[in-house]
Amino acid sequence: MDHRTHWPAVSDSPRLPAHHISTPLKRRRNPPPPNSRHPPPPPPSPSHDFSALPSDILLKIAASFTVPNLWAASMVCHSWREALRPLREAMVLLQWGKRFKHGRGGVRPNLDKALDSFLKGAARGSTAAMVDAGLLYWETGNREKGMELYLKAAELGDSAGQCNLGISYLQTEPPKLEEAVKWFLRAAGAGHVRAMYNLALCLHQGRGVQCSVLQAAKWYLRAAEGGNERAMYNTSLCYSAGEGLTRSDRQAKKWMKRAADCGHTKAQYEYGVRLFSSGEMTKALVYLELASRGGETAANHIKNVVVQMLSPTSRDRAIVLADNWRASLPSR
Repeated sequence: MDHRTHWPAVSDSPRLPAHHISTPLKRRRNPPPPNSRHPPPPPPSPSHDFSALPSDILLKIAASFTVPNLWAASMVCHSWREALRPLREAMVLLQWGKRFKHGRGGVRPNLDKALDSFLKGAARGSTAAMVDAGLLYWETGNREKGMELYLKAAELGDSAGQCNLGISYLQTEPPKLEEAVKWFLRAAGAGHVRAMYNLALCLHQGRGVQCSVLQAAKWYLRAAEGGNERAMYNTSLCYSAGEGLTRSDRQAKKWMKRAADCGHTKAQYEYGVRLFSSGEMTKALVYLELASRGGETAANHIKNVVVQMLSPTSRDRAIVLADNWRASLPSR
């Protein structure tokens, strides 16, 4: 027996009595205005065919992708995986180039092979390979070719390429200051820490842009928070003098210590002097010793004074700490 429910057809519905038919129906209220509490739902968005994106456009978009992002994009669809194959090959060539340049992974340093690998990666569209090839050209004296590759990477949105191009413009004869600031701004806006520091310098010195200590201090601080030890040192100076930042001895000391711990030799000297002034002689000797080893000759006189004030045990302990010192990574 068929137990399914059978709904009556429209013609099978019972008719209403005549007296009900003549009864006027209540009018429905006007629809709510657009700004009511319950606005109508938005229309459904059209479906997107990711595979329809031209491969040359896709390669430009993904040219500056990191390895995880590149692999994630390669998994979107079959056409993307095929289109991004050159960039995946470029990543392998990039790694080989780094091995040949620095002598890693069981290979001997070979700059010719490193450049060849970088250029092959750049030809496949990788901006990271363009930047590394440009850097190698720059380091070996071929600055023109280096800048050409920096510019190509920068135009594709690579922040390292933008920063390196900005630095290159500062060092050309004559310097192209406004162009440098333009590229520093782009890279800094994308979060490139070194570009933030260089932009802050230009703002502080009025190079290629109107001088603004307030804006310079802002970018010094952002670069310091990103881990740039030179920016940490300058941030400390801004806090100490109240230039661009509200004067704060506590913040000045904090950033001076961070810069010293990251290996900034002048910060090690000045922080050592701070410790000496506050009577922390053993710690002062550690930082003054590090500064002296780093070439800060001004540290030698105060260091010798501290040595005379400490016992042999405390002095030896400070020297051992300096011997075993390693630059620490700043907390992000």
